[in-house]
Amino acid sequence: VQLQAFGGGLVQAGGYLKLSCAASERTFRFYGLAWFRQAPGNEREFVSRLRSHDGHTQYADSVRGRFTISRDIGKNTVYLEMNSLKPEDTAVYYCAAGFSYSTNGDDYAYWGSGTLVTVSS
Repeated sequence: VQLQAFGGGLVQAGGYLKLSCAASERTFRFYGLAWFRQAPGNEREFVSRLRSHDGHTQYADSVRGRFTISRDIGKNTVYLEMNSLKPEDTAVYYCAAGFSYSTNGDDYAYWGSGTLVTVSS
């Protein structure tokens, strides 16, 4: 299974980015799909997750109301739309897929390579 995340870049505070994560297999094969991020000097943290069979979603408190996770089943792609970006959102963003629905990255079997998001103030 391969996941490839892309769509990162440099954006000003208050701006918008849409990250994509293309999977080599059908996304409904996985029970959980998620995004995590890791800022320089920080540990990896949970951002958002989506449960495949019913579309249930959850967000970290720091991004709730600003970020939206979604997927296109036909394209085997998971998205993370990020609005009202803040400098503290600066991080490498990783997509993950696996057979659990968890906020713990250790529970996900497959990871994308990461895409850098930089938000300038």
